[in-house]
Amino acid sequence: MGVLQGDMLWHWFAHYWPLLLIILGLIKLVEHYQAQRSGTPSSGLGLGGAFLLVIFILFGLAATGLSRVDWNAVGHDFNWDDDGDFSSWFGKTYNYDDQLVQAFPAGASLRVTDIRGVVSVTAADDNQIHVTVHKRIKADGQDEADKWNGGTKPEIKVNGNLVSLDARNQAAGDHWVAIDLDISLPRGAAVNITNRYGNAEVTGRDGDVEIANQKGTVTVQDIKGKVSLTLQDSSVRASQISGDLSTQGRANDVSVDNVKGAVRLNGEFSESVSLSKIAKTLSLKSSRTEIELAKLDGNLDLDPKDLRADGLFGPIQIQTKFKDIALEGVSGDLRLENEDGPVEVQILKLGSVQVDNRRADVTIYVPDKAGFQLNAQTRNADIQSDFNNLNISNNNEQTVATGTVGGGGSHVVINNEHAVIEIRKRSSLAEGPVPPKGPRAPKSDEDPNVSDN
Repeated sequence: MGVLQGDMLWHWFAHYWPLLLIILGLIKLVEHYQAQRSGTPSSGLGLGGAFLLVIFILFGLAATGLSRVDWNAVGHDFNWDDDGDFSSWFGKTYNYDDQLVQAFPAGASLRVTDIRGVVSVTAADDNQIHVTVHKRIKADGQDEADKWNGGTKPEIKVNGNLVSLDARNQAAGDHWVAIDLDISLPRGAAVNITNRYGNAEVTGRDGDVEIANQKGTVTVQDIKGKVSLTLQDSSVRASQISGDLSTQGRANDVSVDNVKGAVRLNGEFSESVSLSKIAKTLSLKSSRTEIELAKLDGNLDLDPKDLRADGLFGPIQIQTKFKDIALEGVSGDLRLENEDGPVEVQILKLGSVQVDNRRADVTIYVPDKAGFQLNAQTRNADIQSDFNNLNISNNNEQTVATGTVGGGGSHVVINNEHAVIEIRKRSSLAEGPVPPKGPRAPKSDEDPNVSDN
């Protein structure tokens, strides 16, 4: 009859169902005293009544528990609709559009808060801030939607050199309101964005950019200042950054390209990391992998099983586990630790090298005319070399290779266990595959089944 709303009725039951038990208890108590006065036995609940009472209590407890779940977050995780919200199962979507225009003070910065919705920032041709608002509201009818629209009007406030733009989703409480903000403002202004359950996009900015995002995709492009990102289950697309780029938190997919400053990635990466053209230092730290290098001229791709890179400049430090590693075009010092994954390193300009691995082969390609001192050892496996003046000896289960090549110079140290070590000339890369290696040792049954990088 349009008197009660389904979500409101559910809310009442989830919070107040114990009152029904109290009322039932009072009714049975009155019946008991009436039976005593009349001298007849009390009816009681009976087996069927007791069973229904237990079912009712279990249903009430379940309703209370479900009412405490953040269904907006769950809906976003499972992509129940294009906005990622469970409430789309109830009610209709009503759309509202609005425009905001205001003078933007010279030298000011912008702070944006949007709980749910896409935030897009581009450069304006004048000295004003222009905001196009697109709002989506879940409601049972037009009147209710109009009420929530009136209570969630985005607003701009100016306090000195800080301009704040608040989407005001929170004014709707638990009610579902998504507000997309299309913002343009002077290119020189710094931008700080906080948003959840939506993407954040910033393009064409001379000032610094700070973004805190949850469960969305962050895109930054053509930024001349610094970029700082705080992530929670978010993805990153960053390109053409003149300043430093830093991220922290839990990220899904990360793609970074053409950064003239330093790049620092700190946190957990559940999918893939793709990096290219990093002009200054690169630092990546997670619970399983640490990478530091002075410069990346080529590409670096990291996923839960593989690490592949080319055009790396040292000093280079890599510490990881359970990765198949392939590095090409390495210049400078290299320190690499791995286990349970093969390592192949193609050195362009030899520096000091130390590689430690376990239960998987190590292959090092060295410039033909490079000078170096080698100290390599492995257990329960062989050492193979293209350099004839190396001394390779077998002692019990230990195989050791030592010697000086090309008058010495850089130190090359390789330690391995239960797998082959190969020291090859770079020219052999053009000659086709090297002789077959011995069988690779099987991975231990205790190796964890991991998904993060």
